[in-house]
Amino acid sequence: MERRHLKVSGDLGRVNFIEFDLRNLDSIDESVRHSNMVYNLIGRDYPTKNYDLEDIHVTGAARIAEAVAKYDVDRFVHVSSFNADKASPSEFFRTKAQGEEVVRNIFPETTIVRPAPMFGYEDKLLNTLASVTNLFTSNSMQQKFWPVHAIDVGMALEKMIHDDTTTAETYELYGPKEYSMEGLAELVDKEIVKKRRHINVPKAVMKPISDILNRLIWWPVGCGDMVEREFIDQVIDPNAKTFNDLGIEPSEVKDLTYRYLLEYRSSSYYDLPPMTEKEHSEERKYLHVVDDR
Repeated sequence: MERRHLKVSGDLGRVNFIEFDLRNLDSIDESVRHSNMVYNLIGRDYPTKNYDLEDIHVTGAARIAEAVAKYDVDRFVHVSSFNADKASPSEFFRTKAQGEEVVRNIFPETTIVRPAPMFGYEDKLLNTLASVTNLFTSNSMQQKFWPVHAIDVGMALEKMIHDDTTTAETYELYGPKEYSMEGLAELVDKEIVKKRRHINVPKAVMKPISDILNRLIWWPVGCGDMVEREFIDQVIDPNAKTFNDLGIEPSEVKDLTYRYLLEYRSSSYYDLPPMTEKEHSEERKYLHVVDDR
């Protein structure tokens, strides 16, 4: 029911939903067996009482890859994460790297995609920074990364359907400019015409508290590993392919914040146009004053 609006994304009868469970092999087989191409987009930022990160990123990915190999699917695209590294201090990045290795061993033709932190509608980046509940940080918001537009990543994944040269390749998809979390927060504050507070809590305190809250509260509140990730900057693999190899020019986040953050403005500023347009209007106003016509 939560995804039924996607039915209109394709022609009549072309978008179909199948219920499946990562622990139900028959349901995975049923989801894969009639496919020409399979995308694995399953991931989790934090562990839950039912699934830990290894269950999702390693075991679950392996089961999907086994089904792909079993039914001889033409193409398999495994969406991983930036900074995937088996030696990472973050369990999230370690399990993502392990998942990549497992699926490649099972299905060598797998295309691996590592997107940077994504922004867009319903994202967990701009919306988090704009939210009043986003109060605490542990690294003084100094984490650095290259934010990428979700639409650009979607375009890249679509191009992989029609381009067989992407088979067995690894792609790192990231935006054109590096930002610190602090710099991105300033950009967000400027767009929503509000100042969001960010209180720095030492890592030694924040990690155990986050883990305890994650176990006790059923809605997403983060976890200790998410705190650990704040101290890890994005590192780009020089051997991986990028948007350039797909003929796509990635969008700049500052050009699109108006579109995605407008709802966070108060009614007093809701109709205020983007900053560039505002500057143009100010310039025209002063030109009108000196215009003797």
